Amino acid sequence: MPADILGFAYAATVAAGGILGYVKASSVPSLAAGLTFGAILGYGALLTSQDPPRPLLQVGTSMVLAGMMGARWARSGKFMPPGIVCVLSCAILARGLLYHNRYLPLIGKTE
Repeated sequence: MPADILGFAYAATVAAGGILGYVKASSVPSLAAGLTFGAILGYGALLTSQDPPRPLLQVGTSMVLAGMMGARWARSGKFMPPGIVCVLSCAILARGLLYHNRYLPLIGKTE
């Protein structure tokens, strides 16, 4: 399986967003969340790059980020940065669900 370039780029974008939030607003929670989620997503992209791919960590983390940032976007009404992260997270989530459908475990699935 080739490397998950989109997954690694998404992880780097989330981590860079946390760093940028710290630099612009001195927000330590933004730095901590960005680096933590970026590291988890990077590891998820690594797992997705293996053969067979294991996309569950990346899909789950994208779902959590989409929910958190979507709620923040709805509260603030600002597209930058929560709206962008929400849209990117939804795109990676949809990609993971569609592209890796056969590798995601289903509840009650018997083989």
